[in-house]
Amino acid sequence: MAVYTPVSAEALADFLTRYDVGTLVSVKGIAEGVENSNYLVDTSRGRFILTLYEKRVAAADLPYFMALLDHLADKGLPVPPAINDQSVRKIQALEGRPACLIKFLPGVSLAHPTPQQAFNTAQALGKMHLAVADFTPARANSMGMPTWRPLWERCGLSLDAIAPGLHKDLGYAVDAITGTWPADAFDRCAIHADLFPDNVLMQGDTVGGLIDFYFACTDVRIYDLAIMHAAWSFDATGSYFQPAIGDALIAGYHSAYPLTNKERAALHSFAAGACLRFTLSRAWDWLNTPPGALVTRKDPLSFWRRLRTYDPNLAGRLKTLR
Repeated sequence: MAVYTPVSAEALADFLTRYDVGTLVSVKGIAEGVENSNYLVDTSRGRFILTLYEKRVAAADLPYFMALLDHLADKGLPVPPAINDQSVRKIQALEGRPACLIKFLPGVSLAHPTPQQAFNTAQALGKMHLAVADFTPARANSMGMPTWRPLWERCGLSLDAIAPGLHKDLGYAVDAITGTWPADAFDRCAIHADLFPDNVLMQGDTVGGLIDFYFACTDVRIYDLAIMHAAWSFDATGSYFQPAIGDALIAGYHSAYPLTNKERAALHSFAAGACLRFTLSRAWDWLNTPPGALVTRKDPLSFWRRLRTYDPNLAGRLKTLR
């Protein structure tokens, strides 16, 4: 979540008249995240999240995201579906952006999840994958493996402003990881593709919400677990692996959706891909965040360092990881 597009109180009050949610009481921008503009909205009848979709989220993809959230909510998963307006429409326009009013879920995102919280969240991810067995809409992964080289090329030599030699090293890693990408050997389904700790709302050890589905797509199922493993199992700098968290994630997922030996063996390869994917996207955002945006930029090198754990042989050949 973030705020790129300002919304005036007058425009928001008018927007809310389309819904049966009461009148505007207060609104506050949410700085966390990097993708869309988000506001916490209180009305005379409750609390909601307002999301304005920025350039990375294509308006044509919104029906897919809405359908997936509705499907998961109908299956009893703790997800935040968009709210229909009085004309039974979910997708609106506000301040020149596609926009939705979304159900508010209680809970807090944790900076330092415990093994039990990791177990329970990975178990929820496994249940989500079971729940989408009969979900038929499909969407290509907008940040999937075929996009990594073009993104590296667009970042260009500016990558060396983040760390000297990063441009060359990332190009080498793109070749190495994409050249052995094992995706064709594994089953696919709708995946979250971005299940970081800040995209989970916890109430104690209970998962109160899985949120921010705007990278959701059709891709390799265990790649979703690998992304989660890479996102949860390290300290904030990406320097220190926390095996208790990593083991809890695998055990939690397995308790809901049993893993095969082949899937377990491939997790590190998929996690190395996740490290590359998030290094590249964070580098692009680091280099291109608009001045004045209410957004917390994420350190690209945090994910780059994690590659040492998942592919130490490759990392040993990279100057920026020695």
